[in-house]
Amino acid sequence: MSLHATLLIGSPRGPQSTSHALGTYLLDRLKEKGMSVNKVFIQRSLISKGGIDTLLQALDEADIIVLASPLYADGHHSGVIAAMELIRARLSDKPRINRQKMLAISNSGFPESSHNDLSLSISRRFAVECGFEWAGGFALGGGESIGGQPLEKAGGRVRNVRKSLELAADALAKGEYLPESAVALMAMPLVPRWLYLLIGNIGWRWKAKKQGCREELNNRPYGIP
Repeated sequence: MSLHATLLIGSPRGPQSTSHALGTYLLDRLKEKGMSVNKVFIQRSLISKGGIDTLLQALDEADIIVLASPLYADGHHSGVIAAMELIRARLSDKPRINRQKMLAISNSGFPESSHNDLSLSISRRFAVECGFEWAGGFALGGGESIGGQPLEKAGGRVRNVRKSLELAADALAKGEYLPESAVALMAMPLVPRWLYLLIGNIGWRWKAKKQGCREELNNRPYGIP
Protein backbone atom coordinates (compact mmCIF):
# COMPACT_ATOMS: atom_id res chain seq x y z
CA MET A 1 0.00 0.00 0.00
CA SER A 2 1.39 3.42 -0.98
CA LEU A 3 2.06 6.11 1.59
CA HIS A 4 0.05 9.31 1.78
CA ALA A 5 1.50 12.78 2.40
CA THR A 6 -0.47 15.84 3.52
CA LEU A 7 0.86 19.38 3.12
CA LEU A 8 -0.38 21.97 5.62
CA ILE A 9 0.15 25.48 4.27
CA GLY A 10 0.37 28.03 7.06
CA SER A 11 0.71 31.24 5.08
CA PRO A 12 -2.32 33.56 4.91
CA ARG A 13 -1.28 34.30 1.32
CA GLY A 14 -2.39 30.81 0.35
CA PRO A 15 -1.47 29.64 -3.16
CA GLN A 16 0.52 32.83 -3.81
CA SER A 17 2.90 32.17 -0.91
CA THR A 18 6.48 30.97 -0.78
CA SER A 19 5.33 28.36 1.75
CA HIS A 20 3.01 26.95 -0.91
CA ALA A 21 5.81 26.95 -3.50
CA LEU A 22 8.22 25.10 -1.20
CA GLY A 23 5.68 22.57 0.05
CA THR A 24 4.26 21.90 -3.41
CA TYR A 25 7.69 21.16 -4.87
CA LEU A 26 8.29 18.56 -2.15
CA LEU A 27 4.80 17.14 -2.59
CA ASP A 28 5.34 16.75 -6.34
CA ARG A 29 8.60 14.88 -5.72
CA LEU A 30 6.84 12.57 -3.25
CA LYS A 31 4.12 11.95 -5.81
CA GLU A 32 6.80 10.91 -8.30
CA LYS A 33 7.92 8.36 -5.70
CA GLY A 34 4.47 6.77 -5.81
CA MET A 35 2.85 8.52 -2.83
CA SER A 36 -0.66 9.94 -2.86
CA VAL A 37 -0.73 13.59 -1.75
CA ASN A 38 -3.05 16.44 -0.84
CA LYS A 39 -2.91 20.04 0.41
CA VAL A 40 -4.76 21.88 3.15
CA PHE A 41 -4.69 25.67 3.56
CA ILE A 42 -4.81 26.26 7.29
CA GLN A 43 -6.34 29.76 7.19
CA ARG A 44 -9.22 28.62 4.99
CA SER A 45 -9.83 25.56 7.13
CA LEU A 46 -10.27 27.47 10.38
CA ILE A 47 -13.19 29.63 9.25
CA SER A 48 -15.82 26.88 9.25
CA LYS A 49 -16.65 23.59 10.95
CA GLY A 50 -16.50 21.86 7.59
CA GLY A 51 -13.02 23.24 7.00
CA ILE A 52 -11.84 22.09 10.41
CA ASP A 53 -13.27 18.63 9.78
CA THR A 54 -11.43 18.49 6.44
CA LEU A 55 -8.18 19.50 8.14
CA LEU A 56 -8.51 16.85 10.85
CA GLN A 57 -9.50 14.16 8.35
CA ALA A 58 -6.48 15.00 6.17
CA LEU A 59 -4.23 14.49 9.18
CA ASP A 60 -5.92 11.20 10.06
CA GLU A 61 -5.20 9.89 6.55
CA ALA A 62 -1.59 11.07 6.37
CA ASP A 63 1.51 8.94 6.82
CA ILE A 64 3.70 12.01 6.36
CA ILE A 65 2.68 15.51 7.48
CA VAL A 66 4.49 18.52 6.02
CA LEU A 67 3.96 21.92 7.65
CA ALA A 68 5.14 24.78 5.41
CA SER A 69 4.85 28.14 7.13
CA PRO A 70 6.36 31.64 7.05
CA LEU A 71 8.03 33.32 9.99
CA TYR A 72 5.97 35.86 11.96
CA ALA A 73 7.81 37.64 14.81
CA ASP A 74 10.14 34.66 15.40
CA GLY A 75 7.30 32.15 15.41
CA HIS A 76 4.26 30.91 13.53
CA HIS A 77 1.34 32.92 12.24
CA SER A 78 -1.56 33.02 14.71
CA GLY A 79 -3.62 30.79 12.43
CA VAL A 80 -0.97 28.08 12.57
CA ILE A 81 -0.84 28.30 16.38
CA ALA A 82 -4.64 28.03 16.53
CA ALA A 83 -4.54 24.95 14.29
CA MET A 84 -1.81 23.39 16.42
CA GLU A 85 -3.88 23.85 19.56
CA LEU A 86 -6.95 22.41 17.85
CA ILE A 87 -5.06 19.37 16.54
CA ARG A 88 -3.36 18.74 19.88
CA ALA A 89 -6.72 18.80 21.68
CA ARG A 90 -8.21 16.42 19.11
CA LEU A 91 -5.36 13.93 19.37
CA SER A 92 -5.07 13.90 23.18
CA ASP A 93 -7.59 11.08 23.60
CA LYS A 94 -7.41 9.55 20.14
CA PRO A 95 -6.08 5.96 19.87
CA ARG A 96 -3.08 5.74 17.52
CA ILE A 97 -2.52 2.82 15.15
CA ASN A 98 0.46 4.04 13.15
CA ARG A 99 2.99 6.69 14.15
CA GLN A 100 2.96 9.40 11.52
CA LYS A 101 6.06 11.32 10.48
CA MET A 102 6.07 15.12 10.55
CA LEU A 103 8.49 17.64 9.13
CA ALA A 104 8.39 21.43 8.88
CA ILE A 105 9.59 24.00 6.36
CA SER A 106 9.98 27.49 7.82
CA ASN A 107 10.87 30.44 5.60
CA SER A 108 11.83 33.95 6.63
CA GLY A 109 12.24 37.22 4.79
CA PHE A 110 15.53 37.82 6.60
CA PRO A 111 18.64 36.64 4.76
CA GLU A 112 19.91 34.45 7.61
CA SER A 113 18.19 31.08 7.91
CA SER A 114 18.87 31.01 11.67
CA HIS A 115 15.89 33.31 12.26
CA ASN A 116 13.72 30.21 11.75
CA ASP A 117 15.24 28.26 14.65
CA LEU A 118 12.53 29.09 17.19
CA SER A 119 9.73 28.40 14.73
CA LEU A 120 11.17 24.96 13.99
CA SER A 121 11.55 24.29 17.71
CA ILE A 122 7.85 25.06 18.16
CA SER A 123 6.99 22.71 15.30
CA ARG A 124 9.12 19.97 16.81
CA ARG A 125 7.47 20.39 20.21
CA PHE A 126 4.06 20.25 18.55
CA ALA A 127 5.01 16.99 16.83
CA VAL A 128 6.16 15.48 20.12
CA GLU A 129 2.98 16.60 21.94
CA CYS A 130 0.82 15.05 19.22
CA GLY A 131 2.72 11.78 19.12
CA PHE A 132 4.11 12.36 15.62
CA GLU A 133 7.57 11.13 14.72
CA TRP A 134 9.69 14.24 14.09
CA ALA A 135 11.47 13.82 10.75
CA GLY A 136 13.31 17.16 10.83
CA GLY A 137 12.98 20.79 9.82
CA PHE A 138 14.07 23.02 6.96
CA ALA A 139 15.04 26.67 7.53
CA LEU A 140 15.12 29.04 4.56
CA GLY A 141 16.29 32.65 4.68
CA GLY A 142 15.41 35.28 2.10
CA GLY A 143 12.18 33.55 1.16
CA GLU A 144 10.64 36.80 -0.09
CA SER A 145 12.94 36.63 -3.12
CA ILE A 146 10.97 33.58 -4.29
CA GLY A 147 7.76 35.58 -4.02
CA GLY A 148 5.45 32.59 -4.28
CA GLN A 149 6.77 31.49 -7.68
CA PRO A 150 6.79 27.78 -8.47
CA LEU A 151 10.36 26.66 -7.82
CA GLU A 152 10.61 25.29 -11.36
CA LYS A 153 10.27 28.88 -12.61
CA ALA A 154 12.35 30.64 -9.96
CA GLY A 155 15.69 30.27 -11.74
CA GLY A 156 19.17 29.27 -10.67
CA ARG A 157 19.10 31.05 -7.34
CA VAL A 158 16.87 28.31 -5.91
CA ARG A 159 18.81 25.34 -7.29
CA ASN A 160 19.99 24.44 -3.78
CA VAL A 161 16.43 24.66 -2.51
CA ARG A 162 15.20 22.32 -5.23
CA LYS A 163 18.03 19.87 -4.63
CA SER A 164 17.35 19.96 -0.89
CA LEU A 165 13.70 19.05 -1.36
CA GLU A 166 14.59 16.32 -3.85
CA LEU A 167 16.97 14.75 -1.32
CA ALA A 168 14.21 15.00 1.29
CA ALA A 169 11.74 13.21 -0.97
CA ASP A 170 14.24 10.40 -1.58
CA ALA A 171 14.77 9.94 2.16
CA LEU A 172 11.09 10.11 3.11
CA ALA A 173 10.18 7.58 0.44
CA LYS A 174 12.62 5.17 2.14
CA GLY A 175 11.12 5.82 5.58
CA GLU A 176 14.09 7.95 6.67
CA TYR A 177 14.43 11.41 8.24
CA LEU A 178 15.58 14.58 6.49
CA PRO A 179 19.26 14.18 5.57
CA GLU A 180 21.68 16.65 7.15
CA SER A 181 23.00 17.43 3.66
CA ALA A 182 19.51 18.50 2.58
CA VAL A 183 19.04 20.70 5.66
CA ALA A 184 22.41 22.37 5.00
CA LEU A 185 21.55 23.04 1.35
CA MET A 186 18.24 24.66 2.30
CA ALA A 187 20.00 26.94 4.80
CA MET A 188 22.40 28.37 2.23
CA PRO A 189 21.69 32.05 1.36
CA LEU A 190 19.67 32.62 -1.79
CA VAL A 191 21.54 35.86 -2.47
CA PRO A 192 24.63 37.48 -0.90
CA ARG A 193 23.82 39.47 2.23
CA TRP A 194 25.14 42.75 0.75
CA LEU A 195 22.87 42.34 -2.28
CA TYR A 196 19.87 41.56 -0.07
CA LEU A 197 20.47 44.74 1.95
CA LEU A 198 20.99 46.84 -1.17
CA ILE A 199 17.77 45.67 -2.77
CA GLY A 200 15.91 45.99 0.54
CA ASN A 201 17.05 49.59 1.05
CA ILE A 202 16.10 50.53 -2.51
CA GLY A 203 12.67 48.99 -2.03
CA TRP A 204 12.21 50.75 1.31
CA ARG A 205 13.04 54.15 -0.20
CA TRP A 206 10.76 53.50 -3.18
CA LYS A 207 7.84 52.69 -0.88
CA ALA A 208 8.54 55.79 1.22
CA LYS A 209 8.58 57.97 -1.90
CA LYS A 210 5.31 56.44 -3.06
CA GLN A 211 3.74 57.34 0.30
CA GLY A 212 5.21 60.84 0.23
CA CYS A 213 7.42 60.39 3.28
CA ARG A 214 10.86 59.73 1.85
CA GLU A 215 12.34 62.81 3.54
CA GLU A 216 11.18 61.51 6.92
CA LEU A 217 13.08 58.21 6.80
CA ASN A 218 15.99 59.58 8.83
CA ASN A 219 13.86 61.28 11.47
CA ARG A 220 14.71 60.48 15.11
CA PRO A 221 11.68 61.68 17.07
CA TYR A 222 12.98 60.24 20.35
CA GLY A 223 16.47 61.62 20.01
CA ILE A 224 18.08 58.20 19.52
CA PRO A 225 21.46 58.68 17.84
